[in-house]
Amino acid sequence: MTARHIPAGLLKRLGKVRLLSVDVDGVLTDGGLYYTEDGRLLRKFNVKDGMGLKRLRESGIEVAVISAGAAPTILKRGQDLGLEHVFSGVEDKLATLSALCKELGIDLAEVAHVGDDVNDLAVMRAVGCPLTVADAVPEAHEAAVMTTDRKGGEGAVREICDLLMKARAGLSYTKGH
Repeated sequence: MTARHIPAGLLKRLGKVRLLSVDVDGVLTDGGLYYTEDGRLLRKFNVKDGMGLKRLRESGIEVAVISAGAAPTILKRGQDLGLEHVFSGVEDKLATLSALCKELGIDLAEVAHVGDDVNDLAVMRAVGCPLTVADAVPEAHEAAVMTTDRKGGEGAVREICDLLMKARAGLSYTKGH
């Protein structure tokens, strides 16, 4: 695949991000829900996404996970990554994100949110940098300022984390594989 250059205006916008908010199902996972024979729910997370989120936090950018799904797997993954702001079973993602921003002293204009479906649209329309994954629904693509090359659960979040760190450092960026 050929490399795709990220426009300077988008890099500048990404460079102002102080908080990355991510959805879970379809963003941190491939959107599949796996059930065991005894009815337990399983989710598959990508380790590269996890490393990206850890590195992003170490670089000084806050990370929040906000999911409509209510499952212990979401909280466990956040705990394993050392994330402080993990919310599951959220009906109003924008209200949750707004309250977190108030607590952290971060304006919504300084937030990037990665969503992939219609329940992310209110957040995507409210933040300064709405982002989506390659396999998102059309409405998410329309609301986003950038779409990843990768699909949800396949390294899309790592792609965003790497881009945010480079943008914050003021580096030019060409993405490709």
